[in-house]
Amino acid sequence: MTIPFELPDENRELSPFTGYTRAHWEAVADGLLGAAWRWATPGGAFLDLPGRPSASGVRSDGLEGYARTFLAAGFRVAGADGKDPHNWLERYAGGLTAGTRSPGRDDAESWPLILDHHVQGQPMVESASVALGLRLTRPWLWDRLDEDVQDRAEAWLRGAIDHTPAPNNWYLFPFTVASFLEEVGRGDAATARATDRALDLMETWYRGDGWYADGDGRAFDHYNGWALHLYPLLHAHLSGDTGLSARFGPRLREHLEGFSLLFGGDGAPIHFGRSLAYRFAASAAVGLGAVTGHTPLSPGASRRLISGSLRYFLERGALTDEGLLSLGWHGPHAATLQPYSGPASPYWASKGFVALLAPEGDPLWTAPEEPAPSEGPDRVLALPAPGLLVQSTQADGIVRLHNHGSDHVRPHEGEFAAQDDAHYGRQAYSTHTGPTSLTNVADNQLSVEVGGVASVRRRLHPLGAGHGDGWGWAASWYRPAFVSGPPMCPGLRVESVTVARGAHELRVHRVVGAPHGSRVTLTGWATEALRSELAGLHGWGPADRVRAPEGTAYEPWVRVPRLSARVEGTAVFAALALLGAAGSDADPDGAVAGTSLTDGELTVRWADGFETVVTFGESLTVRGG
Repeated sequence: MTIPFELPDENRELSPFTGYTRAHWEAVADGLLGAAWRWATPGGAFLDLPGRPSASGVRSDGLEGYARTFLAAGFRVAGADGKDPHNWLERYAGGLTAGTRSPGRDDAESWPLILDHHVQGQPMVESASVALGLRLTRPWLWDRLDEDVQDRAEAWLRGAIDHTPAPNNWYLFPFTVASFLEEVGRGDAATARATDRALDLMETWYRGDGWYADGDGRAFDHYNGWALHLYPLLHAHLSGDTGLSARFGPRLREHLEGFSLLFGGDGAPIHFGRSLAYRFAASAAVGLGAVTGHTPLSPGASRRLISGSLRYFLERGALTDEGLLSLGWHGPHAATLQPYSGPASPYWASKGFVALLAPEGDPLWTAPEEPAPSEGPDRVLALPAPGLLVQSTQADGIVRLHNHGSDHVRPHEGEFAAQDDAHYGRQAYSTHTGPTSLTNVADNQLSVEVGGVASVRRRLHPLGAGHGDGWGWAASWYRPAFVSGPPMCPGLRVESVTVARGAHELRVHRVVGAPHGSRVTLTGWATEALRSELAGLHGWGPADRVRAPEGTAYEPWVRVPRLSARVEGTAVFAALALLGAAGSDADPDGAVAGTSLTDGELTVRWADGFETVVTFGESLTVRGG
């Protein structure tokens, strides 16, 4: 794809994998900012990018355009020690002046007020970007503003402190606002409360292995990197708070041990969770680790990851012909979006530019690129705290994420499912495939059909995870939910196990309490461009392939392999799934020599002599050797 603005020449000596240098990052930031500012209002308070409005409305979307691009400008200018060859900060100073003159008025420039999240909440999100942009550029923007403009800006920002955030990462938005106000000498008891409240919640949300839940439930996704790690550790770094750095830095380091494996050999981040239109913001945690020193990665490996992700999207249609980030993944893709997504939402991708805070002479930019973790030997890594299993294969550069712990179900919602959740409910995700749409057959899902009504997988209950030499496993159970309402089946539950070895995935399910006449189906990976296989090993009947005409974020039209069987009472099913490059020599039919089920214990004998034993009962166990 043609990139609609000029980039420097590639440097394959310094960056043999991507060709990108720090100059490329600066050029991309300038290109994105220049394209977005063509849509600014006369005073610069709104960037009204073209496209359908979000659920929050046009005014909120225009503020979003200002605030999220300000992040990119802030990292760009601060990382260059105030050098601003395109005078970006002059524009943002003008927009701040115009937007805060009479907030809440329905005129051409006035910003919307910040209210409670359920009333008019989106401006609270944007207030954090405005505050962080002002903090990053303080010597060159804030300190040069007239005092009355500073007073008006403070009054508008305080709306974030005075109102109620959503019960998740949103508490870091008033935290970021409070951090800025305290830095510029405008702190008080309210800013202290906002800071303490957020830091206290971070402790309750931390679950281990470097992962935070996004709220009180079990939502683990990219918000870990571009929000839950980013805001508190960046605050600690900018303020020189060694105590907070000592608390949050080691968590980021541990997070990156696993998360750094979730980028494919082509640079793609894992396609999992919500807000995927933020694209290369997924590399923000990697950049932050390099900037703060809290990373297990070498500088060359860090740059390989961040530049690989940036280049991946630029070369696959993420930009429109006008140079704007589109709503989608590669190009526009409606199924990737949430109702809160508007034309400027993708500019949270600006968080990826946090890497620019590493100055020009930093090893992040001067060390030769090194391979990404997924470009090394095949790996299987279990992350018990979030209930995730990561599987990467060097030959095709594909990374797969097997989900046995992240469900995005809020605590008060119980087991109810208003609809399937393609971003969390599927059993597996990858760097090379996306989930099918809600109106097509669901990929990577076991479904129990009762009376012709198919179930979905919603609230997950992890049963454990672990890994050994060249293999790993993760397990969970759930109550099948029926989006149409009844029938609800008392006692019906599904226990699921994934065992990963090489490119193969052993998928074992025990269905408990299925009523008479029930049917069970299992689907595999949705793709036409790659090889996707699903072979029944135990309990399954016929296999077929089902069309998904709406395609995925990667392909406009796909098919999904499927197995099916009748089920009543309790039954165990085992299958072998495969996702690989077209023409790969992996053989799912020949990978397993045989299976046996005895007294609730399933033994799978692999063709190379390895055995996997799954024992069901009061406590599920998985053994291998």
